[in-house]
Amino acid sequence: MSWNHLENVMNSTPMRQSGTTAREIGDMLERLRNYVPLQRWVVHAGDVLYTIGARFTSLFIPNSGYFKDVILTADGREQVVGLHFKGDWLGFDGIAEGRYGCNAVALDTGEVWSLSYDHLLSASARQPDLLTALHAAMSRKISRDHELMLSLATLPADVRVADFLRNWAGSLAERGLRTDKITLPLTRAEVGSYLGMTLESVSRALSRLDGADVIRVDNRFRRDIEIPEVAALTGFIERNGLAAAVR
Repeated sequence: MSWNHLENVMNSTPMRQSGTTAREIGDMLERLRNYVPLQRWVVHAGDVLYTIGARFTSLFIPNSGYFKDVILTADGREQVVGLHFKGDWLGFDGIAEGRYGCNAVALDTGEVWSLSYDHLLSASARQPDLLTALHAAMSRKISRDHELMLSLATLPADVRVADFLRNWAGSLAERGLRTDKITLPLTRAEVGSYLGMTLESVSRALSRLDGADVIRVDNRFRRDIEIPEVAALTGFIERNGLAAAVR
């Protein structure tokens, strides 16, 4: 791993002041509601927003809850290729080819908004700030994909899991949510799928992070994780990332 990449990892998820992005998300959702016809519905864990190969018609924005993008490998295994929080946009992969490129699945109970892509483009001609919001969402998605690719290619397993937890906490903080105690809506197998690791490797990494006192894992409720100080996760990433870089 290069020194420049380590610096990129350290700076990839700036911890904004709590509520700043929450207000931005609220403003964006309000603008959409004012200018674009929306459909809103409640979803539950396992509900599918769209499937791979289905005709592209709409984009989707969670108002609450968490969602994953998945594809099936040649041997039928589910591969998690994207994760989404409130205010993220889903469905961009369908624009170019007119077909969705993955399955979008709810990870827990939440509310999702859908909007016709054609209606969005028409409204954007009258309200250019809508197009600005669309382009900003696309740019953030590209940046996150680049960061994940770099993490998969260069970070050791323990640092990869630590970086995942730090990014998760950062996304919660940006939305004004608590970060000291989190309940992951993903299984450890799903975390491993997203990070290119086995379930066993994820479990060992979490145990080592617990042993290093940067997180506390609840062994009764395996998805519950305490992060006393996000700065401690950052320090772990820095120390162990540097160690990997000089090997």
